[in-house]
This record gives sequence, C-alpha cells and structure tokens, in this order.
Amino acid sequence: MAALRAPLCALLCLALAAAARAKPSPVKVLSDGMWRELLQDEWMVEFYAPWCPACENLQPEWEKFAEWGEDLGVNVAKVDVTEQPGLSGRFIITALPTIYHCKDGEFRRYQGARTKAAFINFISDEEWKSIEPVSSWFGPSSFLMSSMSALFKLSMWIRHGHGYLTENLGIPVWGSYAVFGLATLFLGMVLGLMMVFLADCICPSKRHRPPQLQSQPRKQGPESAHLLKNRYEEQEADEGDISDDETERKEGSKRDSSPSGVRQRPVPSAAPLEKS
Repeated sequence: MAALRAPLCALLCLALAAAARAKPSPVKVLSDGMWRELLQDEWMVEFYAPWCPACENLQPEWEKFAEWGEDLGVNVAKVDVTEQPGLSGRFIITALPTIYHCKDGEFRRYQGARTKAAFINFISDEEWKSIEPVSSWFGPSSFLMSSMSALFKLSMWIRHGHGYLTENLGIPVWGSYAVFGLATLFLGMVLGLMMVFLADCICPSKRHRPPQLQSQPRKQGPESAHLLKNRYEEQEADEGDISDDETERKEGSKRDSSPSGVRQRPVPSAAPLEKS
C-alpha cells in the first residue's frame, strides 16, 4: 500500500495541474477588430509583450484581479502589442506594461500600484474619477489615432514583408531595402499624378477652359427680363430726348449764323437840297 501511495499522489497532482490549466482564463484577449467594445461598459486593459519581464511578473496579479471582475462589474482584458499593432497605435503605447481604464468611451491611464488589492480598490472606490481622461483629440476613436493605428499596421506589414523577402526568398538585406525604396518612389509618383489630375479637374486653368462655357449666356428669369426691357426702353427714351435737344440747338445755331438772320443797320437817307 505504501508503494502505491506515491504514484497515486503524483497522478492526483498531475490531474489537478491539468484541470487548472484547462480552466479558462477570466482575462479577455482583445484584437484590432474588437476595440470598439471598449467604448461600452467598464474595462481594465493591460498592454503587454511576451518578451517583457515586468509583464510576466504582472500576469499572476492580473489573473487574480480578473477573477473579481464579475463581482466588480468590470471587464478585465489584455492586448499583445506584438500581435495587435493597431491597438498599440490607437493608445500610443510607449512603455510596457501599460494599463488603461475605459468607461463609456472615456479613457484614463492607470498609474497606481500593480497589485490585486490596488486594482480592486481602484474600481470599487471609483478612484478613476480623480484622473483626467484622455483628450478627445487623442482618444482611440479620434481621426488622429485612427491614422496612427493605420501607420502601425503598415509598419508591421513592412516588417513581415521584409522577413518574407530575406528569410523565405533568400534576398539579401540590401535587396529588400532596394525593393521597398523603389516601391515607395513608385507609389509617391502615382499619388502625385493622381493629385495633379484631381486638381486640374476641380480647378481647370483658363487655357484649357472650354470656349462655349464663356460665351454661353445665362438664363434669365421672367422678372429679370422684364426689368431689363424697362431699362432698355428708358435708355431709348433718354437718348431720344437728348437727340431732340441737340437737333434744336443745331437749328438755332444755323439760324444765328445764316446771312438772312444778320440784322442790318438802317442807313439814314440824305436830306433834300434846298433851292437857292
């Protein structure tokens, strides 16, 4: 019996260890496509990397805190920045591990102690209210952070592409750099041509402007046409009055300058001679 106890204890320990490993972790794993879930409810999110020693030390405390998540009404999650560069770009992760508190679309960076008790007190005592939330300009849902997320994804894609060219295809490192350099120049040239084409279509120059567009008369409504007609008639009437006045002046000047119109001084007749 004593000889059988040792193997039975070993088997029991192995079974308990396997059961513990098979138990699902209460910590949720987030990806780039799930980040909008952070805009609802309350979350505590840890950003980590597998090679980070400080992140490894935090994992046991984070797992224990996640077990209290259901009682506290908070979702406990983690993000691997090496696998999810988009989320890392949205939150501008510059140090590891980094913890964020998210509630109803407001994001606050946790900077307290990294223990289970500190995490529980942070949620239960609502200590997060004393922390200023991240500005909306730099929030994960802003246009700026969306652009940063796209840039982080692009950098990850370039790194994977560089690894594929050098490791799988056997291209030297300088050859991979040359390929990416030529691709960058080609894309820049294409984008530049597209911008010039769009600018020319939106704001064409005067030289290339169609002539019919310049000579095409504007369509006028009935009211504007009636007003123009009245103005034209008034102008004709004014021109007619001016022409009549000029005609009368010319006739008067002709009369004054004609010889028949010149007044002749009367010549007195000679006195009759008296007879001597």
